[in-house]
Amino acid sequence: MATNAELAEKQRRVDEFLDRRGFDGLLLGRVESFAWFSCGGECHVNIAAETGVGALLVRRDRTILITNNVEKSRLTEEELRGLSFDPEIRPWWRDDLAPIVADLASGQKIASDIDLPGVTALPAEVARLRRSLAPEEVVRYRSLGKAVGEAIGEACMSVEPGMAEHEVAAALAGEHFRRGIQPIVVLVASDERLPKHRHPLPTDSKVKRAVMLVVCGRKHGLIVSTTRIVHFGPVPTELARKHEAVMAVDATLIAATRVGARIGDILNRGVEAYAAQGFPNEWQLHHQGGPTGYAARDYRATPETEDTVQPFQPFAWNPSIAGTKSEDTIIATPDGPEVISLSPGIPTRAVEAGGLTVPRSDLIVR
Repeated sequence: MATNAELAEKQRRVDEFLDRRGFDGLLLGRVESFAWFSCGGECHVNIAAETGVGALLVRRDRTILITNNVEKSRLTEEELRGLSFDPEIRPWWRDDLAPIVADLASGQKIASDIDLPGVTALPAEVARLRRSLAPEEVVRYRSLGKAVGEAIGEACMSVEPGMAEHEVAAALAGEHFRRGIQPIVVLVASDERLPKHRHPLPTDSKVKRAVMLVVCGRKHGLIVSTTRIVHFGPVPTELARKHEAVMAVDATLIAATRVGARIGDILNRGVEAYAAQGFPNEWQLHHQGGPTGYAARDYRATPETEDTVQPFQPFAWNPSIAGTKSEDTIIATPDGPEVISLSPGIPTRAVEAGGLTVPRSDLIVR
């Protein structure tokens, strides 16, 4: 999967960081950092783990893979195939990372994305290295967005009244696994639970009239987030009005996500849109999303966020109003925001915002 050009660009970014900050090497221990530098290699076993079973020590002249004898074969033969990283393999009972790094980097200044004795932890600065997607990553991300959109769409069409939320979650996860995508976040809420909980883990509650499906799907380290809502029978006027409003807020956030824009200003545009739609306080009841890519969210955007949108930086905004929500994943291209996770066959609404026509996923009425 890795190309010389993609790896060279990532090495260039690391070298520039090392030169600017005066370090001799960069230790990448978080799963998202490992995936980024290795051009899609996945070093986790537990999908919820923040650190994996392998780490990369990146220097100007070479990269060292640190892992144990149990994980070596999979990492080198499958995840890092074609990459000439130098393996540093320890037995599984002696694979504590701290002493290994101390041995490899004796007398050197090492930065890291994890907190470890003897290194300087700079996770936020390391995360900045991956904010602009390389051309090869954009291709992978568009492909993943298409697949996640298809998967959640298929799951929505398979839902029936009487299904337990756990069954809905199983269908949603299954459609992703069937496509080789790991559903690292699966949320489901139906009927009475839908307006009450913004992060609803699935329960045994039975679907009667309405159900919300939320997923964060990961492949090659990249993550796409989407939300869809299914309603059986005529849609109540209140729900229709709320969803129209939340789509307008989402479209406003997406349209404002232009290269160079201050992220706090984008969020403030969303806050203004909530008020214009008649729901001025709803933005305070749930975070509104933010930059994504190799993490479900690199951070949650706030009105005070000073970062600016980078070329080909991905975002997932997720405005919500009690009982409904709007969410897809986008890439901020120099030509404007590109929505990558729409679901084929699922109704969309063309929403005007910020001088753009933004496609937003509508309620799925069955």
